[in-house]
Amino acid sequence: MASNEKKILGVKEDTFRMMMGKYGIGIILIGMVIVISIIKPRFIQPSNLLNILTQISINGLIAYGMCLAITTGGIDLTVGAQLALVSCILGQLVGEMGMNIGLACLIGLLATTAFGLLNGILIAKFNMFPFVVTLSTQLIVRGIAQVISDGQAVSLANANFKAIYSDRFAGIPLPIIYLAVVVIIMYILMHWTKFGRYVYAVGGNVNAAIASGVNVVKTKTLCYTIVGLLSGMAGIIFTSKTGAAQSNIGVGYETDAIAACVLGGTSFAGGISTASGVLLGSIIIGCIYNGMNFLGIDSYYQSMAKGIIIICAVLLDMVMNRKNR
Repeated sequence: MASNEKKILGVKEDTFRMMMGKYGIGIILIGMVIVISIIKPRFIQPSNLLNILTQISINGLIAYGMCLAITTGGIDLTVGAQLALVSCILGQLVGEMGMNIGLACLIGLLATTAFGLLNGILIAKFNMFPFVVTLSTQLIVRGIAQVISDGQAVSLANANFKAIYSDRFAGIPLPIIYLAVVVIIMYILMHWTKFGRYVYAVGGNVNAAIASGVNVVKTKTLCYTIVGLLSGMAGIIFTSKTGAAQSNIGVGYETDAIAACVLGGTSFAGGISTASGVLLGSIIIGCIYNGMNFLGIDSYYQSMAKGIIIICAVLLDMVMNRKNR
């Protein structure tokens, strides 16, 4: 009896879809590395691969926070402004006042975490639209950063502060270690804890989550609080990297984080994401930027490529969701 099942590249359609859903992002990453390496063999040198991982550490931290927000069915547009806020706080406390670096970083993290908490309360408690809330608080946060810095860049040439980004441990740049620690924590949080199950439940079907006894307000609020914390951490690393505190940094970083999430399989419909997918998505974004630099492609085209990638990833997500339904 002849089979009526459709085949794609000689594989049953259901099997193909399952494989792409499970391994598609890894296949894309491997294919990209192979293509760029053929054109520019220096791309796969260990020093350049370490450079890519170091560069993606900042976007990776932000992307994990963004992933939580998107998984609950929301979004957070304040992440770039949060970078600017913590940078300007560090500029005043460390650069101008000479405060202890650890204490200054703690104050900066508390500030960004507090704004994340505010976003969470407005979205979860008052049922406001995440896009509207975070677009508004983005303007507020960046405005505060500009007030703190008076619109002026502050040099942070302190060797101990610059070591946050430039130092190595066992030959591995510290930013990679920061990212690795966060990846492990987020993996455990998202996949092995009750909180993680609640996040997926809220994003999947909020009414069903409420009926099951999930505290939706608490879950969403905590997600946006974590977004603020991770954005603050990324801001500290970024400021250490540049050695200067500025209020105009972080512009467009929310799109990099969103791109990493959607490439990693995070669904804008909510309720679908993986910690490993976010990491792979961040690596793909890093490889695209680094590969384009190797190929001598202008930065304007890099921005266009990022936009095209987001649109294609969202379209693919919509098609897969429709087929699954």
